[in-house]
Amino acid sequence: MADPWLTIIGIGEDGLAGLSDASRKALASAEIVFGGERHLALANVGSRGRRWPVPFDADVVLNCRGRSTVVLASGDPFWHGAGAVLAEKLGGDEWIAHPAPSTFSLAAARLGWRLESVTCIGLHAAPFERLMPHLATDARIICLMRDAAAVGDLAKWLTERGWGASLLWTLEALGGPRECIDQHRVDLFAEDMAGDLVAVALLLIGTQGIPRSSGLPDDLFIHDGQITKRPVRALALSALAPRPGERLWDIGAGSGSISVEWALCGGTATAIEAREDRVANIHSNAAAFGLSHRIAVVTGRAPEAVAALEAPNAVFIGGGLDSAMFDAIWSRLPSGTRLVAHTVTLETEALLGELHQRHGGELMRVEIAHAAPLGRYRSWDAVRPVVQWRAVR
Repeated sequence: MADPWLTIIGIGEDGLAGLSDASRKALASAEIVFGGERHLALANVGSRGRRWPVPFDADVVLNCRGRSTVVLASGDPFWHGAGAVLAEKLGGDEWIAHPAPSTFSLAAARLGWRLESVTCIGLHAAPFERLMPHLATDARIICLMRDAAAVGDLAKWLTERGWGASLLWTLEALGGPRECIDQHRVDLFAEDMAGDLVAVALLLIGTQGIPRSSGLPDDLFIHDGQITKRPVRALALSALAPRPGERLWDIGAGSGSISVEWALCGGTATAIEAREDRVANIHSNAAAFGLSHRIAVVTGRAPEAVAALEAPNAVFIGGGLDSAMFDAIWSRLPSGTRLVAHTVTLETEALLGELHQRHGGELMRVEIAHAAPLGRYRSWDAVRPVVQWRAVR
């Protein structure tokens, strides 16, 4: 990194006064300085300043390759900032970064919160539903916001979901001479905020959040009856063994409940479903759980629908498996891929028995019954037995 042409500088509300000597030197010698309107004003770069394109386009910066260039970002450019977007497109010898304290660090320092136990999330370009997996009593969350108007919308959204008793702090111009912090109760929030609000902090008080165990209640999902029921879904997720960053093919996805629970574990999923009405339900469920960015939906049938997909770490087949589908999918899977198939039909049960004999793995038959009224008494109301086969390619 002898002479990088690009310097990425984190700048705070204290402007030039808060920059390191290295940051000031790079800024003074730069031919071109990119940033938002606020960043450029704080750095006082005059005619050298170039405003970010909206939406953000890294190519505008890359076109300056070979010229002394500075990119200004708020706080730490590598935490919900432009730093990583640029670094991914550059060689390691082309850039250097000088970060400043992030908004998250400043907010935690003002409130006295342990940052390692706080959820830090960017809502400036994401729906409020991204909060869903993090909503729990006593949880502490710091959110970057799109603008001041979004704070009132967030308060209303939280109140509608039973979190109105929570505390909300508005955090304006942190680290600068105009810094202002106010505490509010969420369901009483009705304040006209300044236009340059950056963040809010939340201490959640109220209803229960989403359980962390596999097998969420069926009534959390929109479905037409075509859903892997809660106990069976828990068995499926246990067999699929999701890990953060892994990819799932959910074939015959129905409501998408398997994809949702997989994505809640930190992975990504592609839900394949032939029926348009069920595809709509999958989209609705992904959005309701704040997982639209983790769940892709493909309308079609396997194996044709998976032909162009990136290879998965795991595959779930909830129904409709036959020999032709299995052969086409199995041949595409990399070594180590986990496959879990469920069936309630005798024909597919026989196929799973053959596949178990051929490829090994685990074959299990599950019978579940629920207590139900029977006259003045109760009895067991049995559901169809489910056969599960789990194998590793």
